[in-house]
Amino acid sequence: MSEEAATIAIGEFNLLDEEAACGLLRPCVAIPAWATALVRGRPYPDLAALLAAANEAAQRWGEAELDRALSAHPRIGEKPAGERGHAALSRREQASINDEDTLLAQALREGNARYEARFGRVFLIRAKGRSGEEILQALTQRLNHGEAEEAQVALAQLREITLLRLTGVIGE
Repeated sequence: MSEEAATIAIGEFNLLDEEAACGLLRPCVAIPAWATALVRGRPYPDLAALLAAANEAAQRWGEAELDRALSAHPRIGEKPAGERGHAALSRREQASINDEDTLLAQALREGNARYEARFGRVFLIRAKGRSGEEILQALTQRLNHGEAEEAQVALAQLREITLLRLTGVIGE
């Protein structure tokens, strides 16, 4: 998948063999069982049906799935190298973070370190549509959560990111 990956139509997705279809979904989230469930649920009459099935499958995720998915996520503010998969998607999603703002970059690094020390996982937020300052504000606020509350917030963010990525891969 290139930086400017084109979406495929839902009809095309329905016709892919299982391996190719799972491969197409893999960059959306590092939870293979989610991709497999969606692929085995084909055919979908339209994108809305696929998104509903994707959301339903994502609602079953717990902390084990969160930890697995976060193994593939970069720290917020750190744009990963690579032209494919998670790296390309993460770079696009974090495009609003100004690389030239050294104070913001430093604050995000420090916030990431505090978050990881507190919760034992990387900070996850849907970056698309948020400014770097908004992300930093959310990071600071979420440091006040208890562990269970933060796990639920992180799972909700993971679901949002996954569905957003899915709509970038498959269209009408």
